Amino acid sequence: MTKRVVLVVVLALAAATVVAAGEQPAIESYIPGFGEFMSATQVRHSKLWFAGTAENWALAEHELEEIKEGLEDAATLHPTHKDVPVAAMIKSKLDTPLAHVAKSINAKDNGEFIRTFDELTAACNACHKEASYPFIKIKRPTAPPVTNQEFGPSNN
Repeated sequence: MTKRVVLVVVLALAAATVVAAGEQPAIESYIPGFGEFMSATQVRHSKLWFAGTAENWALAEHELEEIKEGLEDAATLHPTHKDVPVAAMIKSKLDTPLAHVAKSINAKDNGEFIRTFDELTAACNACHKEASYPFIKIKRPTAPPVTNQEFGPSNN
């Protein structure tokens, strides 16, 4: 075959692929359920504890930001869950404790971190109780949620 014939065949195949792709049905975006957001938040809560108590303030700040981001996404995608006004509840019950934890991290104050972490944990449990899930009771973790991560400060 000549180069021109090969080029024509390649272009024809490319055009056919584009046309076939255009005929495919659109794929729906995946939206995690509310429970998936809460499970991820629980893991982040635990990682926040280990980072903060190890005084790895950069990791603690990161985990706190991830918690906030996850809660914002949950509130946006699931403003109500089983007739519970989740978005309003997150804002009213968690904004202040989250801000207090952030302040303790910024101050690099371990004692204040522990106090504000416990305040956040109590606020989580208040949400669960108000949402008719009092059987979901969060506490200080006793073991890291993952064993393949260092929680102490880095030497960088």
